[in-house]
Amino acid sequence: MPRKGSGAVPTCGIMAGANPATVPLLDAEVRMRIGILTGGGDCPGLNAVIRAVVRKGIGEHGDELVGFRDGWRGVLEGDTVPLDLAAVRGLLPRGGTVLGTSRTNPYAVDGGPERVLATLDRLGIDALIPIGGEDTLGVATRLAEAGVTVVGVPKTIDNDLDATDYTFGFDTAVGVAMEAIDRLHTTGDSHHRTLVVEVMGRHAGWIALHAGMAGGANVVLIPEKPFDIDAVVGHCLHRFESGFSPIVVVSEGAAPKDGGLMLSGGEKDAFGHVRLGGIGAALAAVIEERTNREARAVVLGHVQRGGTPSPFDRVLATRFGLAAIDAVHDGQSGIMVALRGTDIVRVRLSEATAQLKLVPPERYAEAEVFFG
Repeated sequence: MPRKGSGAVPTCGIMAGANPATVPLLDAEVRMRIGILTGGGDCPGLNAVIRAVVRKGIGEHGDELVGFRDGWRGVLEGDTVPLDLAAVRGLLPRGGTVLGTSRTNPYAVDGGPERVLATLDRLGIDALIPIGGEDTLGVATRLAEAGVTVVGVPKTIDNDLDATDYTFGFDTAVGVAMEAIDRLHTTGDSHHRTLVVEVMGRHAGWIALHAGMAGGANVVLIPEKPFDIDAVVGHCLHRFESGFSPIVVVSEGAAPKDGGLMLSGGEKDAFGHVRLGGIGAALAAVIEERTNREARAVVLGHVQRGGTPSPFDRVLATRFGLAAIDAVHDGQSGIMVALRGTDIVRVRLSEATAQLKLVPPERYAEAEVFFG
């Protein structure tokens, strides 16, 4: 079985206060075989985490790093790739994940947890560093409870993981959405039409809130607060009266108070999530009918996930990776590295995955000042 985290913080033979970079490895015990995986939706910054874990794991501890392909699927099937220093060169600016990803849930597969444990045992994995959001880290939480040494790294463009101020990928996604909104202002004004920008955000509206405020949107609609269609139409009319055209930013999971316009594909993934989409087009149709002005919907979709990470996300992802390898060598398990203020801290995985971090009313009230 993989080693069980004791929660203690061993010194690994290094004197207190010494710089780990200048202290030689004293025995083979500190050298570990560590598995890394990326699960759930891809986002900019994943490769930066992998790079940091490998660079510090090999450079300071002499670890052997093993990458599991396509998230938990790779662990279920023992599908691995070696990760050495050559494998991570040039990864810092690269979007996506070189390991691949999936929404595989071992706990939704017959005999899945047992297969995961068997794979880790057969490959001699001492510790596992899963990089993902609520679903990926939810699986990690259960494995830690089963005795696997696990240190999680938070990743989601939605920024909805609790216990961390920010997740990498969010800043890049907001930047992409903001740039789109900036460009849409001019085309909207040119054609005297409403433009409805649909962004990602199933349960949490952080992308819509930040992109809408940064891009000067006239209405921002989020899942946390059901919206009044009459009020949305009123804001659009007010904007037209000022001589400009309205921009409405809406999270994919937003819905009106009366429950209408709730759209989904009906299909569910391995974690039980229904595929959402279509709120932007449905809202644009209502706005066009009631304002008697043309309205168009723009769905940013996976554009928000792609491309090179922003400077903020590169640095945050790198710091998370460095902190994760430190936690592994400190004998920690069942934890997640997190950002609190400007510090990287360690929190319990169970705390991070117990509930989603939603937009509080006071933050949404700040955006409402600029509606209309």
